[in-house]
Amino acid sequence: MDLVVTRQGSDWQARHGERIWRAAGGRGGIAPKRAEGDGISPLGCWPIRRVLYRADKIAAPVTVFPMAAIAPDDGWCDAPEAVEYNRPVRLPFAFSHERMWRDDDLYDIVVVLGQNDDPVVPGRGSAVFLHVARPDYGPTAGCAALARGDLLEFLARAAPGTRLCFRDN
Repeated sequence: MDLVVTRQGSDWQARHGERIWRAAGGRGGIAPKRAEGDGISPLGCWPIRRVLYRADKIAAPVTVFPMAAIAPDDGWCDAPEAVEYNRPVRLPFAFSHERMWRDDDLYDIVVVLGQNDDPVVPGRGSAVFLHVARPDYGPTAGCAALARGDLLEFLARAAPGTRLCFRDN
C-alpha cells in the first residue's frame, strides 16, 4: 500500500490506506519534473530507499526500511554539473548542496525516495524527500512533508515495497 500525496485546493493531504494526514508539498505543485529548483513535487510513484534521522534529537524510528543517523557533515548534492548529483556527500563540499544537519526540525526525519536515482539524470531533480513539515505546513522545494508524529506513524505502518506517490487530481 502506497502513501499517496495529493493537493486538495490550497491544502495537501497524504493517504495511506484509510489513514489521511495533513501534508505539505512543493511550491510548484505536482507535475512532471522539469528542472532542478523548479519547486515541483514530481508526478509519479517513488520507492522508499532508506530513512535518515537525527539521533541527537529523536530515537530511531520504528520502520521496516534501512536507517542511518544523520551526522553534522552530511549533505546532499543538488548541483547538476557535479558527478555526485542527487547523491549524499560529506561537507564541506565544493558544489551546491543541501545541508542534512539543519538548525530547524525539518530534517529530524528524512525518508529518501528513489526519484531520479536509477540512473541519475542531471537536472531531473535531487533531494526529493519525505520529511517533517513546518508548523504552518508551508510549501517545500518539491518534497512531501508531514507533522513529526504523523511521519513516525506512517513509518511504523509502512510495509516493504511501500512507495510515495505524488498524484495530480
